[in-house]
Amino acid sequence: MYTSDKWQDYEYELIDAREGKRLERWGEYLLIRPDPQIIWRPEQKSGLWEKANAEYLRSHSGGGYWEKRSSLPDEWRISYRSLGLEFKVKPMGFKHTGIFPEQAANWEWMSKLIRGANRPIKLLNMFAYTGGATLAAAKAGASVTHVDASKGMVSAARENASLSGLSNSPIRWIVDDCKKFAEREIRRGGRYDAVIMDPPSYGRGPSGEVWKFEECIFELICMCERLLSDTPLFFLVNSYTAGLSPSSVGYILSLALSKRRPGRAECGEIGIPVSFSGLTLPCGSVARFIFDNDNN
Repeated sequence: MYTSDKWQDYEYELIDAREGKRLERWGEYLLIRPDPQIIWRPEQKSGLWEKANAEYLRSHSGGGYWEKRSSLPDEWRISYRSLGLEFKVKPMGFKHTGIFPEQAANWEWMSKLIRGANRPIKLLNMFAYTGGATLAAAKAGASVTHVDASKGMVSAARENASLSGLSNSPIRWIVDDCKKFAEREIRRGGRYDAVIMDPPSYGRGPSGEVWKFEECIFELICMCERLLSDTPLFFLVNSYTAGLSPSSVGYILSLALSKRRPGRAECGEIGIPVSFSGLTLPCGSVARFIFDNDNN
């Protein structure tokens, strides 16, 4: 398992996990969020559950809402000090906060590869959300193209870039359907040394385009293979699709990428350590393809 264990000074902490819920520290505030993977019920539990500032409660009619139990601002900041990144935290619909803290394992991995390449790296980040991977790559020295269909998410990512001291970094911000953007980039002759994808299980583009992970991911990876430079560095795909094993996405990467370029795929679950129990909570999966060439 790839573990995100470098959150320092309790900027983020998964304190406890039990009975379908996780108790998390986001800076100085405690939040409770549902998590269907947490099917265990240990005898002991943290005493901090009763001190949570808010809990996301699911509605029987779908969706849900945040129930505030004590003082909680509309938004605040936390730091990922290992890489010098700053993020805005904001409790939003569907239990989200604007950050997926488990992705820190990927931020560390890609930062090391980018810095170790010893050459300029152009990176394409698709379904880029609020920019965690974009900021990590830019901080490591890459030029980044950040693509997301949501104007609001791209605005939030730009704000996170500003908070992280990256306002003047070479980041291109694009609001667009990822598949349509890739098609245009192919026609324009765009080339990238690294590609990151963090697609949803299901979604719609700005013009109503339907995305289903199982039906669309192979085609999109094959399209993006055509955007790779002559000396690519890596290709990374995240998946939160229930029931889909990490190996399945790893096989897709191997089939789509290794025909013309040598390299190796690795895959596994991605997770966060639970402070109270010592367990590691699985939070999705990741597949990575690392290219072999003399310049890497």
